[in-house]
Amino acid sequence: MFLEILTPEKKVFAGETKLFKVPGSNGSFEVMDKHAPIISTLDEGQLKIITKDDQTKVFFVKGGVLEVKNNHAILLVEELT
Repeated sequence: MFLEILTPEKKVFAGETKLFKVPGSNGSFEVMDKHAPIISTLDEGQLKIITKDDQTKVFFVKGGVLEVKNNHAILLVEELT
């Protein structure tokens, strides 16, 4: 699945992933390859990404929105550290 992470200032990440875990407003959840379409709001919490080459990246998000459609995910986050 291709994932893009955008903040108001810049594109933080763009690449192929095996999975990523987000802090959804109703609890954290994982998104994997060929996930069903979804739109979800995000709370503050940990964002964990596992890339296609098995690298793990961990960020802290301060809220945002996730859209998954046609094996492409876009994370629009307020702030990312």
